Parts: sequence; structure tokens; C-alpha cells
Amino acid sequence: MKRIDKIYEYIKQKSSVYTLENLKGRIGVDATEIADELGILRNNVSMELNALHRQDKIIKIIGRPVLYFDKQTVESLCGAVIEGPCQFNTIEECVKMTGVKGQGPFDRLIGADRSLKKQVEQAKAAILYPPDGLHTLIVGQTGVGKTLFAHMMYEYGKTMNRFPTGGPFITFNCADYYNNPQLLISHIFGHIKGAFTGADTAKEGLVEAADKGVLFLDEIHRLPPEGQEMIFYFIDTGTFNRLGETTRERKAKVLLIGATTEDPNSALTKTFVRRIPNIITIRPLMERSLEEKVDIIKLLLTDEVQRINKPVKISVESIKALLGSISNGNVGQLKSNIKLLCAKAFLNGIDNPNYIEIDFKMLPPKIKNGLLTLSANRKDLAELSKYINEPLLLTPPGEKVILGTEDLEKEPFNLYQIVEDKVDLLKGEGISDDLIKQIVATDVNVYIKSFYNKQDVHMSTRERLLKIVDKTLVDFTEEISLLVQNRMNRGFKDRFLYAFSLHLSAFLKRVKSKDDLAYSEIEGAIPRDSLAFQVAVEIKEKIEEHYHIEVPRAEIEYFALLLESVEDEDKEEKVIIMVATHGKSTATSMVEVAQKLFSTNDPNLIAIDMPLEVKPQETLEKMISRLQEMNYQQGVLVLADMGSLCNLGSMIMERLKVQVKTIDMVSTPLILEAMRKADIVGMDLSSIYESLLNFKGYEVVEFNRNKDEGGREVIVTICTSGAGAAVKLKEMIEEILLHIVDRKVEVIPVGIKNLDHVIRELAINYKIVAAIGMIKPNYNIPFIPLEKLIEGDGETILRRLLKSNVKFVEKEKKNVVVQKLCEESLQKFLTYLNPIKVMSVLLEFDSVLEKKMGKKFSNPIKIRLIVHCGCALERMVIHNGLVYTGNRQNVDTQKFNCITEAASVFERSLKIKLTEDEIYYMTDMI
Repeated sequence: MKRIDKIYEYIKQKSSVYTLENLKGRIGVDATEIADELGILRNNVSMELNALHRQDKIIKIIGRPVLYFDKQTVESLCGAVIEGPCQFNTIEECVKMTGVKGQGPFDRLIGADRSLKKQVEQAKAAILYPPDGLHTLIVGQTGVGKTLFAHMMYEYGKTMNRFPTGGPFITFNCADYYNNPQLLISHIFGHIKGAFTGADTAKEGLVEAADKGVLFLDEIHRLPPEGQEMIFYFIDTGTFNRLGETTRERKAKVLLIGATTEDPNSALTKTFVRRIPNIITIRPLMERSLEEKVDIIKLLLTDEVQRINKPVKISVESIKALLGSISNGNVGQLKSNIKLLCAKAFLNGIDNPNYIEIDFKMLPPKIKNGLLTLSANRKDLAELSKYINEPLLLTPPGEKVILGTEDLEKEPFNLYQIVEDKVDLLKGEGISDDLIKQIVATDVNVYIKSFYNKQDVHMSTRERLLKIVDKTLVDFTEEISLLVQNRMNRGFKDRFLYAFSLHLSAFLKRVKSKDDLAYSEIEGAIPRDSLAFQVAVEIKEKIEEHYHIEVPRAEIEYFALLLESVEDEDKEEKVIIMVATHGKSTATSMVEVAQKLFSTNDPNLIAIDMPLEVKPQETLEKMISRLQEMNYQQGVLVLADMGSLCNLGSMIMERLKVQVKTIDMVSTPLILEAMRKADIVGMDLSSIYESLLNFKGYEVVEFNRNKDEGGREVIVTICTSGAGAAVKLKEMIEEILLHIVDRKVEVIPVGIKNLDHVIRELAINYKIVAAIGMIKPNYNIPFIPLEKLIEGDGETILRRLLKSNVKFVEKEKKNVVVQKLCEESLQKFLTYLNPIKVMSVLLEFDSVLEKKMGKKFSNPIKIRLIVHCGCALERMVIHNGLVYTGNRQNVDTQKFNCITEAASVFERSLKIKLTEDEIYYMTDMI
């Protein structure tokens, strides 16, 4: 088989798994995947793909990376022929060309399956409710899309045959006649001849015109009380009278939909509101997810692209500015802003036959300020990188002439360019140096994170680097990576090694070409007294020593930015622990003790004191106020002492729409255990809650300081959180020892207070085999860092240290930490399956999945994945599987396929097959 045929067969095979419902988003295969799977050079793959595209066999989905999909598969699914070689932004554009329609009007609504899901369900229920539907009031700020939503309700009603053919949709804005109540009522209900001065002829009203259809009354709060009374009488009886008539004998069958920007309870009469059973509240654009905002911007831009029939390219900074400028104007204002920008770009780009371009410099000042607003929110910037990290190019449907690939390809990694471009852009806008430093630091963090996440997960970091830089440089950067780990007392992910290697390569090229750093404005972006900056200085010295060159002082800032960006990666959202007790300072004292034992000032641990004279309602408001200042999306664990405080969790849940769990009889050990499981183990709220229900406190450990006649061997566990947490580490070590030795090796936990003195005392009475923990004691004994233990290397080191004196028990190697915590959780969750028996299969699944994805999962991810998977297996047994409610088009296809393949171990070992819905949920987890 020829090379081009092999490639085409691979694309056909990958495309064949899709159904019409799955043809969403940017789907397909890229050149790198094909090259790796078929063992063909990437350059040759790209050449053959271009040939297949010219032959009209495949569809090109533009972007980065460019994706390819089998054209025949799309035509078969849609039952239509697609003309000519073509390329699109998303596969939906291709499907749209075939004339295939969606399932209903609401399918086109952005957020219908996310933030607006509840509202869509309300709308559908209102249309379908027998016999004639439910009258509805839509509430929301100006510009949120109330009129559009009402139209979609009407279109849905037509789709479901709730309105006869030709059933009208009549719109009326009650504000048009606000100053003339008589004329307003006349317009809605009609009038007879002579009803008022100037009424020379009789006229039917909107109610009659909307018979057998929908009457949409916008700004309904402008109706005067007498008009509202006539409306609710019509709602009650289906009859009405024209203005000037004395009897209500006219009839009409009308579904009323009102819209208001005001609070219905204050702007409308109570009797009127009582007759509108269905009130739908549309959230303002500011409160919707970042992903939905990006989708809305893309949709509005696409509308303009179709209107001007010319491709539009918009810079990332312009998109950020548009997002940051979103305010009370909502979608309506955003649409106006985009129209204005496209008009300006169209005028500026009249001489460009290929496309028009929207860049940051052409934005009005008010929109430019949006960039500063968004840049102040690092979380949003990091999330935005998932959806937009390069200029966005939108083309009219079926457009064949687009930007050349040279416009889409960029340098693999250029930290200098990122910093210099951003400084140049912001200086041109007159932004202060201090603010420039903040924005640059945030952008570097987001850039490095998104860049590393886009790389090939099937290769190790070293393998990827060796394709770009020479081996000696990789070897040196690995030494630097070890230095960073030791100095910063924590394990750094491969992301630092990858980013630093590429940056060092770029720096050495600058030195060789004698290029100076263009800007000094980033000096001070990282505080001089921070650990990251101090380590960056050491890195500078190491480079000078190794390469015998002088490293400019400004380069330290770049090293420090890299270190900060990696450190930020581990600052994940955690469950908030709220300690609430009666008394003036009881909770505060308990939290202070817990924080001292853990050597932390964890902001996710909150103390709420309730003096006896304070009412529970006041305490509730205090708790809610504290939470509103924080990111509480991972849930809240309330540890209360007794009484009314134990009942406030449900009220917090209702007010903030967040998951809340409450445990009574709070104690300091209970707080410590909750902190450990939320911080170190990374458990979610439900897992922490379940594990704490049976918590009985920590074991009391006393040291035997007397000289042991046999010189017993001991392992010392050290924890910065004090001896209490070290006890838990002790239990893990003992579990590991059970699997590698058959003689007694004692494990003694200690805290960091007077550590060196305690170690010296122990050395007098015992033979210390090793110390394990987070801090290395200043004593000549083997030390195993805690991260090595968790990663599995610690067990190997222990085997080697004990080899000369201990007889080994040959047992299967296990990740004891993960296995123990997973078994503990599954014992509580599983009813029909035996956790101990299925655990080996679950661990095998995890191992296979890691190999498929080419990476190792952290212990928190392993635990969440294995526990979820164990519960999923039980759901399969009782035929009660989850139904995935997320947007499938946003699911990572590669992860989904890896999980599907790894899940085959369940079919082989347990004869249980997971559903696609369960696999979609697991894909979201990793």
C-alpha cells in the first residue's frame, strides 16, 4: 500500500467512530499523530495530507494544530454532497453547509447545556405544559437576550406542533406608550369607535392579532396597574374587551411571554405576578462562564464574517480586551463593540484581498481597558488559554482562500518575544511600569502552562527536548532542575525542565549573536526577597560557571518568572474548611493551633466565632460574607461544635449554590485531619466528609528513650505539620515495610521542632536506617524526600538500605499510599463489589492508562480516578450508569480514546464494560 493510501486509511478509520451528534467542534487527526502512529516522517505526512486535500478526499479544520477529517464520512452522515476542496474553523460549519438541521431552536443557544440549562428546561416545560402552555415572565438585565429567548420558545413550540401553521409571534414594547396609559391599553386590547378623542374607527389589538400564537410584551413593568388587571383577567378567563366596551365577550387563545429588567415583586402588582407561574431569570453575561463568553464572541464575529463575506483575523490581546470590557451592556453591547471593530478593520483592510485584521491598537480606549481588567485575574487568564492562545481566524462557510500556514506557525518557544511584545504593547498605551510588571508575570505563567500542555504527551520531556536542543544542554538543565528541587524543597514538574531548556537555548543564541535584552521594565516583577528570585541568582551563577560567560542581571528576572510560573501550577483550588464554634474566640484558637502544627497560614481554613449573645442569623451572614471573598467552587466543609451552627450548612448551600457538608463535635485533631486530606492528599469534599465521619483521633506515640539491647533498626518520619501528621506517614511506611521485609523495623514519627536534637538522641539508642519526610535533618543518615516516597522511588531506596541486614519478602510491588486511601474510600461507597478484590484491576487500569497517555498521574488524580472508576463499575453492575450532561464536543478526544482502551481490562477481568457516558466523566477528571 502506498504511503498516501496508508495515511488516508488511517484518517478514514479515525473518522468512522463519529456519529452525526458527535460532529461538533474541532475534531479530526493532525500530522503529528499520523506520523507517530504510522512511523512516517512528519514532513512527508504533511505533503501527503495536502495532496489528499487537493484531491477532495479530506476536510481541513484550520487552527493550531490543523486537523483533518474524512469527507466521505461527513457526507454519509449528513446525506448530502459537499462541493470542492474546503476548510472550516469547526466541523459544524461543514455540517451546516449540507443543510442538516439540529434537534431544535435551543440547540443553537450558547450555554443551553451549561449555564442556561435550567432556563431552557423551564422554557420547554412552559411550551409543552397542557393544555395550552404556561404564561412566562423572562427577567434579566438589558442586553442579556430576553427577546431572543422568547423567539426560541416560539420556534420550539412550532417544532413541537404546539402552534398551528401560521400561528403568529407578536412583539410589543410597553415602553413605547409609557406616558399614555390609555393608548397603551388600546394598543394591546384594541378599541371601538369613539372610545377616546381621535378614535374615528374601531381597531383590533395585539391580543386579537396574536390569537393561536405568542404575544411577547417587552418591558412589561411599564404596564399601568389597570393594564395589568386587564391582562390577568384575560389570563384567568381567556376573554377580554376592547377599550370602550363594557362587557368582556371577545376570546383569544394566546400564550403570553413578558420580559422585564426589574424585580417582578416590586415592579408588578402582586395579583399579576401570582398569575405568571413560570419566571425565567437570564443571568447577565458577566456571570456566565469564560468558555461561553469566548463562544459568544466567536459567534458574533462569525455573523460579521458572513455579512462582509471576508475572513477576519483577531489578535489574542483584542479578544482579552473584549472579554474584560464586558459589563452591564451584556451581549447587546458586546455585539455593538464587535460590529464597530469589524467596520474599522474593514475600512483599514480594503487593500488586503485575503482578510481583514483586528489588532489591539485599533481598539477604542474603553475596550482597551478591558485587557487590564482581565489581566488582573490570573485564574481567568489561565482558563482562557484552554480556548484561545493564538490569533483567531474566522472564514465564511466553505472559504477556500485563507491565511497561509506561515501566518499560523510560530516559534516553538520564545519567552523573550512574549515579554518584549507585551511590554511594547502596554508602553504604547501609557500603562504604568508597575502594572506592566504584573501583567507580564501573569502572561508568562499562562503562556508556559498552555505551551507545555500542547506538547506531545506520548514522549518523555527529555525525548521531546532532544529533538530541539543538543544533549549537553539537556544534561545541564536536568542538573539545574535538581538544584531547584533541593533549594525550593519540593518536586517540580517536567514543565520547568522543558521551558527552561528552551529558554536557555534561546539565551545562548542571543549571547552568540550579541543581542541585548530590549527591555528592563520587567525588573522587579518578582520580589527580590522571594525564594524564586534567590534560586534564579544561583541559576545565573551556575550558567556562568558552566559556559564561562557573563549572564546579564536582567536575565535573572526571566529565570525567576519561569520558577514562579511552575510554582503556581501546584496552587490548585481546594475545599474550604470552616471551623464554627460557640464562644468569643474558641474557633480562632483551634484554627491557630492547627495552623501552627501544620506550619501554614492556609487561607482556606476559616475560623467563625459565635459569642452566646449573637444570633445564628448574624453568624450565617458572617460565614457567607467570608466565603464570598474566596473561591469556594470546590465546596465547603463546616466543622461545628453543636446546636444551631450545625444547621447553617444547608442555608449556605442554598444561598451560594455550593456543595456544603457539616460535621459536629469539632476538635483540633479533626481539623488537622481535614487539613491533611484537603491539602496533602487532595481529596474532594465528599471523600473528606466520608473519611472523617469515623475519625476517632490520632494515636498517642511515646518514644522509648532507653538503650535498646538489640540495637533495633528504626526509620524516622519527619513532617513539617508536627508529630500528629507524621503519625499518618508512619502508618504508610509500616504498610510498605510489610511488603518488603519479614522482620521488625520500627517507625518513629517526629516533628520539626528541635529536629536535629531529637535525631541525635534517637541515634544513641537506635540504628537509624533512614529519615523520611519533607525536611532533611542535619545529621549523617540517609534521607528520603517525601515526594520520592509518594512517587514510588522511596520504596526502592528502602529496599537497598535494608538489603544487607534484612531478609526480603518477595511481594508484588504496590503504590501503598494510593491503594490504602482508595480502599478506605471504596469500603464506604461500594455495596455489591468487594473493594479489596477489584482494587488490583483498578490499579492495572490506572497503570495501563498512564502508559497510553505517556505520563504519570499525581496521587490526588490517581485516587479520584480510581475511586470514581470503582463506583462506575458498581453502577454498571446495577444498571444505573451516569448520564453525561456536559458538552461532548469539548471533551479531549485523545484522552477519551486512551481511557476507552485502558477500560478493556475490566471487560477482560470482570466482564464489565463501562458506558461512554462514564468514560466522558473520567475524561473530564484528568
